[in-house]
Amino acid sequence: MKFWLGRVGSPIGTMLLVSDGEALRALDFSDHEARMRVLLRRYCGEFVLEAGAAGEAGRHLEDYFDGDLAAPERIPVRTGGSDFQRRVWAELRKIPAGATSSYGRIAAAIGAPGASRAVGLANGANPVAIVVPCHRVIGADGSLTGYGGGLKRKAWLLVHERGDHSAAELSEASTAT
Repeated sequence: MKFWLGRVGSPIGTMLLVSDGEALRALDFSDHEARMRVLLRRYCGEFVLEAGAAGEAGRHLEDYFDGDLAAPERIPVRTGGSDFQRRVWAELRKIPAGATSSYGRIAAAIGAPGASRAVGLANGANPVAIVVPCHRVIGADGSLTGYGGGLKRKAWLLVHERGDHSAAELSEASTAT
C-alpha cells in the first residue's frame, strides 16, 4: 500500500499524519514514529510512505489546537484492527471534548461489561491519536492512565479541552508527570 506522510506542528510536538488520500490511517507524535509504523504495519500490512502535505486533516488539527475542539470530528479515518478494536475506537469518538470516560464505561457501552482490560488494550493500540480520542480515557478513580504520546501530553490535551484554562494551566499540564 502507498500512503502519504504529512507533518503538523502543535503546542505539544510535531504530529505525523498518514493518509491514503481519502482518510487518515495513522496519527502520532514525531517522537513516537516507530510506534506509529508498527501499528500501521499491523493494521495495513506492508506499506510505502511518501512525503506529502498534511492537507485537510492537518488544517482540522491546527483548528483543534487553536480552540475548535470539534475539528477532529470532521477528519475521516480508516483503520484496520479487529471488530472489537473498531467498536472501542468508534465509542471513543463519541466522548465529547472536555469529558472523560473509563475503560469500564466504554466496555459497558459496547456491550462487553466484563472487558475493561481488553478495552484498555484496544485503547493503547489506537493508531489515530487525538482524532480517535484515547486521551479521554482515565482510570475509574479519576487518575491519568497510560497514553501512547506520554502522560504530559495527555494532561495537556485534557486541560486544553476543558476550555476554561489559562496559559499557566497548559504550561503546568505540559510539565506534569
